[in-house]
Amino acid sequence: MTIAFAPSFLAPLALLPAIAFALLRPGKRPGSLPVWSEGSAFAAFALGVAGLAQAALGTLAQAGILDGALRLALRADLVSTAMATLVGFIGWIVMRYSRTYLDGEEREGTFHALMLSALAAVLVFVQAGTLATTILAAITVGLALKRLLLFYPLRAEAGRAAAKFTLVWHAGDAMLVVAAALLFARFGTLEFAALAEAARTTGLGLTGTFGIAAIVIAAGLKTAAFPLHGWLTEVMEAPTPVSALLHAGIINSGGVLLITAAGLVQQSAGAMAALAMLGGLTALFGAAVMLTQSAIKTALAWSTISQMGFMLLQCGLGLWTLALLHIIAHSLYKAHAFLSSGNAVTEVASIRRPGPVAAPSVGAVLKSFALALAIFAAIAAAFTSVFGPKSPQALALGAILIFGVAYLVAQGLADRAPVALTKRTAASALAAAIGYFSFQTIAQSLWGPILPAAPMPGQLEWAVLVVAVSSFGLVAFAQALFPLWAHHPSTAGLRVHLANGLYLNALLDRAIGGFSTTTKR
Repeated sequence: MTIAFAPSFLAPLALLPAIAFALLRPGKRPGSLPVWSEGSAFAAFALGVAGLAQAALGTLAQAGILDGALRLALRADLVSTAMATLVGFIGWIVMRYSRTYLDGEEREGTFHALMLSALAAVLVFVQAGTLATTILAAITVGLALKRLLLFYPLRAEAGRAAAKFTLVWHAGDAMLVVAAALLFARFGTLEFAALAEAARTTGLGLTGTFGIAAIVIAAGLKTAAFPLHGWLTEVMEAPTPVSALLHAGIINSGGVLLITAAGLVQQSAGAMAALAMLGGLTALFGAAVMLTQSAIKTALAWSTISQMGFMLLQCGLGLWTLALLHIIAHSLYKAHAFLSSGNAVTEVASIRRPGPVAAPSVGAVLKSFALALAIFAAIAAAFTSVFGPKSPQALALGAILIFGVAYLVAQGLADRAPVALTKRTAASALAAAIGYFSFQTIAQSLWGPILPAAPMPGQLEWAVLVVAVSSFGLVAFAQALFPLWAHHPSTAGLRVHLANGLYLNALLDRAIGGFSTTTKR
């Protein structure tokens, strides 16, 4: 049953009174404003929960105004209300944290107004029923976040980060406008559900194909995908609550866009392949650079880049339910990581240092990969017999995940490793395989009826699967053997290059500098 109202539709509106209050009290210690900000964020979270409950009971909702290309609409189903609940929860926690973190700042009231405005725009974004609504919400998020990144305007690094963010984020907005124009010209509508249905019945045509390509480019720009990822590593000059909201919420915009338009995007095999390749490359690159970082927040930023790449890979493989689950899990983890980053140094210093890590031989590494894959195959067979067959894409993604565990197993199979370590690493492989298929089954049961199933692989899809699995496997194999070649002279140089992100960010720096020079003249 579909109705015209859902409680989650009111979540953005619940923030408006506090935003107005904050605009009237923009300065230091604005009275009871921080309490009102936290209370309004909690109200938005509660409304999201109510909307999720309504959708879980089988009642869907959609409401909108205007018609044609300008139609603005919200939708409430299990996907959109789950995202609204997540955004509301993250927003509430961040605003609660901000009450003490920003206490006494000169522009404390302005901060609350901007944070709540960004939160309201994200709540609209995740519930958007039309591409026009998505564009309007995305532009609003970009404007609010730019002001937040410039909260300390005298810091040169903050200005540079804000300039980079503005360039990349609004380039994504421009691609969404291009996509809207092309898709409306082809199908005569911008409602996501109608677009997917029209693409299935009438075909994409050249115009529709280019429209989907524009959506994919926009998603890549908004998730800080390779090679325009550099801005995300330089936004640490903003207050910590801004980093938490950005990394736990706003950076997921590209993934939310793809999941919302999944039925449409999946009609283009080329777009899906491009997503998988771009996501896989971003994931590997971000993870490699992250391992070389010494600053905690910078390492977390590179971790976000890697995780967003992995999420794009999931979308490209057609594993939409797993991509949604990944967004939820990553958001909760990253919000906690940033808000607790101040205690990280103390916690790391208090950890009891283990003895030297056992260096596995090539034979031990080969055995570890064989053992990990054997455990994965056994668990996959068990889940298949109970819950039905798994798609080749799901099996390939599971193999990629198990490669990471194989690295740990290699430590346990080293000649000098104690028996206890061997048992623990084997148990880790078993737990990872069981956990993956358990969460995959849960996600499929929750959102599988709403999101499209992974397509049957053709020649292109099989080629992408082989390249993805091989690439992650080779990287994991090289990492497991790292103790054997860590002392080679070339390793020190490689570490320096990776620590600087292979200097790709310098290209964007030059672009920003060039624009600045032109403006001054």
